[in-house]
Amino acid sequence: MKRNIFLASLFAMGVLTLPSCTDFLTENDPNHIVAENFFSTENDVERAVNGAYMALRSGSCMGEGSTAYTEERSDNAGRWDNQSAAGEPFQFTDFSLLPSNTYLKSHWNAMFTTINNANFAIKGAESISFDEEAQKNEYLAEAKFVRALAYFDVVRKWGDAPLVTQYLSTPDEITANTHRVDKSQVYALIVEDLKFGLDKNALPNYTEAERGRANKAAAAGLLGKVYLTMAHVLEDGKRNEYLNNAKTYLEQCYEMRSFGELREISFDPEASNGVFNVNNKTACPEILFQIVYKQGDKDYHSSIAKDTQPGGETTNSLYATQGVPMLKVTPDLVKEFETSDNGYGWTDARYAYSVGHSDSQNCYYVTKYRDKSDAAGTLGYGGNDWIVLRYADVILMLAEVYEELDDTDVAISYLNKVRARAGVPDYEVVKNDPVYSHKFPTLKLAILHERRVELAFENQRWYDLLRFFTPSELVEYMHAKNQDDYNESNLQNFTETDIYYPIPYDEWLLNPEGMYQNEGY
Repeated sequence: MKRNIFLASLFAMGVLTLPSCTDFLTENDPNHIVAENFFSTENDVERAVNGAYMALRSGSCMGEGSTAYTEERSDNAGRWDNQSAAGEPFQFTDFSLLPSNTYLKSHWNAMFTTINNANFAIKGAESISFDEEAQKNEYLAEAKFVRALAYFDVVRKWGDAPLVTQYLSTPDEITANTHRVDKSQVYALIVEDLKFGLDKNALPNYTEAERGRANKAAAAGLLGKVYLTMAHVLEDGKRNEYLNNAKTYLEQCYEMRSFGELREISFDPEASNGVFNVNNKTACPEILFQIVYKQGDKDYHSSIAKDTQPGGETTNSLYATQGVPMLKVTPDLVKEFETSDNGYGWTDARYAYSVGHSDSQNCYYVTKYRDKSDAAGTLGYGGNDWIVLRYADVILMLAEVYEELDDTDVAISYLNKVRARAGVPDYEVVKNDPVYSHKFPTLKLAILHERRVELAFENQRWYDLLRFFTPSELVEYMHAKNQDDYNESNLQNFTETDIYYPIPYDEWLLNPEGMYQNEGY
């Protein structure tokens, strides 16, 4: 931890320029300057805030390449083999993850790099005088939003974690932070960071010009998700308090939307108003927060369209893909969609927009992310942004909250908003269908199902499983699945140990007592 946080501290000293949202993908050479000597103007603080946003883009952090750490951990997708990169990526989906895994270490480092970049920006905002207090608070709120977002991933993956709230620049400061604290303290910081922007009214409303930056609705939606998660993972007797807080902030977020019903926005990636249409990403009112990529740029483009396309296919990209796609979609997910092949008298429109089948590769693949534009070209330099939070997620969390609070009528009304866009019957109808009722006998399971097919390949499924089930229930749920529908990974490897990731070996070694290992590793 000493070495890794220190390296993160050095990385935070790199400065970035962002005159506009698109341009924050242009990085200057790092200037390794101590914080006290770096900050002298408001523009310096802005550049530091941009450095925090830039850190999110890494595939080792939360960018589009981070599926190994989340989506591939779930039952939606996985790797093709256990040999590539010494088999280390396969360990995540096979539930055979070792503390010595170098991908695990890279993920840990990237998360704390982002956190420390945010701390660097916070330090800068607090160290200089601003012409207007409102501008200072906006920069602080943005940096704290990024820190909260990163820590929310950390605490859900590792549980107890080092709580780094100050920019670290000396060995003594680093040593003092080389220990884990109880996850309740991490959640407390996340809540405090997100409330800062909301309580002080410091964050702007979402606009096209601010795409990729924190905004009021995103902060409220994320805070609602945090409280919803706390209701399930913190055993402090405050479950109903957390659920009601989640309801408050999710409803606040929903009321900030600029559209009427969700069905007004298409799910079709090629529809002009589609939430996944690469040409609509700057104007889609469903998107609350996204990580920005730059179409046609050799350094800052999106690769997900070409990387998820098998050889011989042209659904996603003009790039002539060779071989197998990055993600292998599980038949288990395919069988979850409401289609005629799965015994229903109707077909969920999201299926064709989300999943394709390659006869030549004999596999299912992701079709949700597409960019066949001339700008992306045959090199596959796509422009897809990585969506972190959107309104369908918020609506389904509202259904989840109301179900937890035993207000089923309201829960169903929110569930139906999402089903209406997909072109499938309302819940009151399908709950009487024998195929549907057998698969999803309760409203809770129906909501989990809806989240799975709506948010597939968006890094939500693993966290949903952790939230909907206790550890023992999740083991039972995973072991009950058909191994043949889960590709090459071994479902029987999954145990309660796999609820959390191990602390990377090098981090544990620096302070075995303070950086105690998670149980079972």
